[in-house]
Amino acid sequence: MTPRMQPIRVGNVYEETLERLLQAIRLGQFRPGEKMPPERELAESLGVSRTTLRDALSGMQSAGYVAVARGRYGGTYVCDRLPDPSRWPGELEAGVVHDVLTTREVVEPAVSRLTAQRGISGEQMAALRAGHQAVCDAPEHHYRPLDSRFHLMIADLCGSPTLSNVVLQNRARVNELLDHIPLLTPNLAHSTQQHEAILLAIEQGDGDAAAAATREHIEGTASLLRGFLD
Repeated sequence: MTPRMQPIRVGNVYEETLERLLQAIRLGQFRPGEKMPPERELAESLGVSRTTLRDALSGMQSAGYVAVARGRYGGTYVCDRLPDPSRWPGELEAGVVHDVLTTREVVEPAVSRLTAQRGISGEQMAALRAGHQAVCDAPEHHYRPLDSRFHLMIADLCGSPTLSNVVLQNRARVNELLDHIPLLTPNLAHSTQQHEAILLAIEQGDGDAAAAATREHIEGTASLLRGFLD
């Protein structure tokens, strides 16, 4: 029987699907060595497309949480031995993920709002666009450093050196967490789309839209970090 799972909200569908499936494994809804329900049932339970579900399962397979078997007894199985985040380099203290994500959730939308509202120059906008394009063009192994630079550029334009410094310090902590989870191609593509929405809102001087786009972007990353590390 497919466990009852809360439907995914509209927005960060891929990231939240991954989070829910990883949580289900940790909660024992899907046990090590156990065959997972058929894709159709899982997709219906989560309220997502089968394409989204397959992408999420593919990410979990790459990270060592599930394996795919072919043939008569084929299907997706939870791995007998699961990755143990507590054994990864830089062991995480209790509550650190929540602290880092809460700080980011409070500060970065406000910073994007300020940057949009203060009205940046054409030269500054061109630099921000170039930073965004560098993220778009980056190979996967260079994505995260350029992603960080893009966010820090927005912070540097908000007009508050204190807030900019808070973003800088917290971003270093975010990156330490991100280093513990795999690079997932669907997430990187979605993240780049969200960057475009943030950039457009800043260009239009729309503080509310900039804050909302940043908040949605942050929630997607938070879903992945909670799924893999909490």
